[in-house]
Amino acid sequence: MGNQAIRDPAPVRWILTILALAFLALFLVLPLVAVLVEAFAKGLGAYGRALSTDVTLSSIRLTLIVAAISVPLNVVFGLTASWAIAKFDFGGKSLLISLIELPFSVSPVISGLIYVLLFGLQGLLGPWLAEHDIRVIFAVPGIVLATIFVTFPFVARELIPLMEEQGREEEEAALTLGASGLRTFWLVTLPNVRWGLFYGVLLCNARAMGEFGAVSVVSGHIRGLTNTMPLHVEILYNEYDFVGAFAVASLLAVLALVTLAAKTALEWWHRDELVANG
Repeated sequence: MGNQAIRDPAPVRWILTILALAFLALFLVLPLVAVLVEAFAKGLGAYGRALSTDVTLSSIRLTLIVAAISVPLNVVFGLTASWAIAKFDFGGKSLLISLIELPFSVSPVISGLIYVLLFGLQGLLGPWLAEHDIRVIFAVPGIVLATIFVTFPFVARELIPLMEEQGREEEEAALTLGASGLRTFWLVTLPNVRWGLFYGVLLCNARAMGEFGAVSVVSGHIRGLTNTMPLHVEILYNEYDFVGAFAVASLLAVLALVTLAAKTALEWWHRDELVANG
């Protein structure tokens, strides 16, 4: 049964391979090439000028700030939630797993709207926040909250099955030998899941930088203040600044390629480590 693919006729294998390559070329390679071609349509100088404007630099800076805040917080949440789910039995475990999966079943636009209903001027906490001169919606805190919501499953989804597969034997042995819970986590659990953690961080960071729907709702589209790179691309495109729009989009495309390359490299290193360890 496992060798069925090898016994398939050569024409079938060629047809399937060609179909797969054609699909990848049409939906992945061709759009990427189109973005790069449009970005450099008016030359390298126009490309550089498009990326060096104040509003573009502001959008890049805000995107990096949001990612720098949301990704570490999701790492902390993902590690603690995964450790609790995989290593301990407690009431409400199924509910916690369902809550972790929630952002994948809720539209990002809806999640952003929820924050508006909570923290907007007409929202549940809006009057109190306004009274104390605290801005959440149409400001950086709202963008960070929306980004954290849509990205927090990524680290946990990588770590939960990995920790469950590894079991509890090593942690129990360390505890039996007198190690504290925290020391067991740092010296036993964390080294065993470091590759899965790296994968989760890469995916989380890519989604944080590329998120559009939830951020669009809570940002207010204030040019130079609350526009991240995806929002800035939309504004430039709507203003018919195609070179500027595709120039910023090319940075996001490069980010996706770097993420893919890093993930592939980590998989190779992990495979080599497994082979070296027998």
